[in-house]
Amino acid sequence: MTNQVEGIIKSVNGQIAQVEITTQSLPALLEILEGESANADSDTQVKLEVYFQIRNIASCLILSNPTALARGMKVHGSGSDLKIPVDKTVLGKIINLFGIPYVKGAIDYTPANKVSIYAKTPPINILKTSYQILETGIKAIDFLTPIFKGSKVGFVGGAGVGKTILITEMIHNITSKNQSISVFAGVGERIREGQELYQRLAQSGVLARTAIVLGQMNENAAVRFRVALAAITIAEYFRDTQKQDVLFFIDNMFRFLQAGNEVSTLLGTTPSDQGYQATMQTEISLVQDRLISTENGSITSVQAVYAPSDENNDPAITAIMEFLDTTIVLSRSVAQQGMFPSIDLFQSSSSAVTKTVLGETHFEALTVFQQMLDNYNKISHIVAIVGESELSTENRILYGRTKKVINYLTQSFFMTEAQTGRKGVYVDRQTTIQDIALILSGNLDTIPNDKFLYIGSLKEAGITG
Repeated sequence: MTNQVEGIIKSVNGQIAQVEITTQSLPALLEILEGESANADSDTQVKLEVYFQIRNIASCLILSNPTALARGMKVHGSGSDLKIPVDKTVLGKIINLFGIPYVKGAIDYTPANKVSIYAKTPPINILKTSYQILETGIKAIDFLTPIFKGSKVGFVGGAGVGKTILITEMIHNITSKNQSISVFAGVGERIREGQELYQRLAQSGVLARTAIVLGQMNENAAVRFRVALAAITIAEYFRDTQKQDVLFFIDNMFRFLQAGNEVSTLLGTTPSDQGYQATMQTEISLVQDRLISTENGSITSVQAVYAPSDENNDPAITAIMEFLDTTIVLSRSVAQQGMFPSIDLFQSSSSAVTKTVLGETHFEALTVFQQMLDNYNKISHIVAIVGESELSTENRILYGRTKKVINYLTQSFFMTEAQTGRKGVYVDRQTTIQDIALILSGNLDTIPNDKFLYIGSLKEAGITG
C-alpha cells in the first residue's frame, strides 16, 4: 500500500502506547494502528487508536491486550478509524468492541457493512420530535414518569437498587409488545451481568431482536470508553437505513465517564471538578447528541446511571442528568422496605407530564396523587411516632388512599420470577390510570392496604369498587 503509515512502539505506560512514526505520512486522528503480537503464544492482533500526536510521536490508546505489546514492535496504519459491523447479522448476538461475538460463532460480514463508530450528528433539518407515549407495562413508570418515544430516560441510583433489572424488564416488555429493535451497551459492568442478560433475553424470546455490545469491567479503559459509541452506531443503522424505531439501553453511563476519567489520567491531563476530567461535558455530548430521532425513525434511550455512595449531587451525575427528559431516581430506603421497583416518588420527574401529552384523565389523577403524596409525607412522620389511629378522620383517609396507591405501584417482574417466586405481570397504561383513579375516589377505602401489594391490575386481583 502506498503512503502507508508505519511506526515503532517506543514505550508502553499502562494502557497508553507511544509510537514513533517512521514514515513521512502521519496517521490521522483516531486512526487504528495494527501489528502482530510480540508474544509467540498469543495470536492477538495489536490494535492502537491514535489519540493525539506531537510531531512524529503518536500517543495511542491500547484497544487490544497490553501484554501483546513490546518496545521496538513495528506497527502500520490501517487507513481508517475503528469500524463495527452494523447490519441484521448482529441481532441475537453479544459482541465486543470489534464486532467479534462472545458466543454463537463468527459474524459473516464484509467491509461494506462495517461503519465507523464516530458518525456525525444528523443535520438539524431532519430531526423530528415526537410526543407519543411509549408504554412500558411497568405501572410506576407509566403513571408517575411516563416516557415518550425518542426521549432520554435515566435510572439513577447506587449499587443494588434495581437499575439493571428495570432495564432488562423494559427490554422484555417493549420489545415483546412492539416487535421493535433493541441495542444494549454494557459499559464497564460485571461479566456475570452480561451473561445473565443474555440468558434472560434468550429465555424471554426477545434476543433475536436485540444486539448486545459489551466492554466489561476487566477490559482496558479505552475499550470501555468506546463501547457506547459502537452500540450507538448499530442503533443509528437501524434508525437511518432500516427506518425503524430503536430502543437503546446503556448500562452504565457513569462507568462511561469513569473510563474517560481513567484515560485522561493515563494521558496526564489536568483534572477538573472533584478529580473528573476537564472534557467530561464534551464526552457526554458525544453520546447524547447522537441519541436522537429523525424523519427516518426514533432512538429512545434508557440509561442506567450509577450514583457513587448514593450521592446524586456528584458532578458526573448532575452533568448526565442535564441531558435527560425523564429522571427516575431509585431509592435505597425504598428497596430496603421490600418495595420494588424502588422508585423515589419525590425526586423522580418527567418532561412528558403535561395535560397535552398525557391527556386530561391521566394528568388529573397524577396531579391529585402528587398533592396527596406531599401531605402523606408530612403525616407519615406523625404515624411513625404515635401510630395511624391517632390521626384525624380526614388525615386517616388521605393516608390510607395514598398508601394504597404506593402499594399498588409495586410490581412483579418477568425478569425476576426465579428470584421472587412471583409471576411477572404487564399492566397497560390505561388500566393503571383507571385503577389509581378508582383508589383515589374512595371506593376502595374499606380494603386493607396490604391487599394492593404486588398485584397486577385491580381486576386481576379480584378487587372491585
